[in-house]
Amino acid sequence: MTGSGEIRIDKYLWAVRLFKTRSLATDACKKGKVIIKGIPVKPSRVVLSGDIITLRRMPVIFTYKVLASIGNRVSAKLVSQYLEDLTPEEEKVKLLAARMPGAFGVRDRGMGRPTKKERRIIDDLFDNITES
Repeated sequence: MTGSGEIRIDKYLWAVRLFKTRSLATDACKKGKVIIKGIPVKPSRVVLSGDIITLRRMPVIFTYKVLASIGNRVSAKLVSQYLEDLTPEEEKVKLLAARMPGAFGVRDRGMGRPTKKERRIIDDLFDNITES
């Protein structure tokens, strides 16, 4: 597993398939959703072997360990050579619960559209769920 020297965090996140495009990885860095050593990082930060990357994608906070740096995008089969998933099972359960159809936002048939007040209550509920 030889690395390709110094590589930017946005390019690394794209190369190991955590983001579909490099610009999405760059935007996540700019918004403070990518954290290394407890500090939100800029897209230009260099990734080092052994770094622990925390990626906040609500409602789940993913944790990864950098095994080796890589500059080019690799196939999904090869990602395990460059990245180790340290995300706890509790976080993965949150992801499954969020993807369950009909878990939230179900209204009885014939109730019509929510009023402005009901809509605010629904929005507050979803904001509280995604923040925790």
